[in-house]
Amino acid sequence: MQLDGCLKINTMTLTIELYINSLHKDRKESVYKIIKAVEDNIPVGYAKLMNYSMPSFVIPHSIYPAGYHVTPDLPLPFIGVASQKNHIGFYHMCLYADSKLLDWFISEYPKYCKSKIDMGKSCIRFKKMDDIPYELVGELSTRMTIQDWISIYEKNIKL
Repeated sequence: MQLDGCLKINTMTLTIELYINSLHKDRKESVYKIIKAVEDNIPVGYAKLMNYSMPSFVIPHSIYPAGYHVTPDLPLPFIGVASQKNHIGFYHMCLYADSKLLDWFISEYPKYCKSKIDMGKSCIRFKKMDDIPYELVGELSTRMTIQDWISIYEKNIKL
């Protein structure tokens, strides 16, 4: 089963394990290691599940009943990992919402990678599988408790 356009599958029944196993072999290990780096370091309370068709870490409705303001029936997103056509996307919502965290990450990145950072608002694009800073991903994952993220999120959303 390939997600990269070779086979269409029902993403409603997709699990993280199926997602990873469906990837091309050059991406499978990298995506797994990113997820593991987050999982081993993320503060207590975040849930790991498929969200927006990608492996994600979210604040579940049991902790934040309001959910994501764009789609309230979905939990509040925090981190997502997706194998895209030309890169692995690492989506960390707080990098967009917290300038101090973003500044810290940008200053730390060159200590872990030879290549220049390729980033969007909340997306870090890893194009070279051998240059993914797993240790930095893990460290980034430790820097936002659930309460910190809820506070920043609520301060920044426009309802």
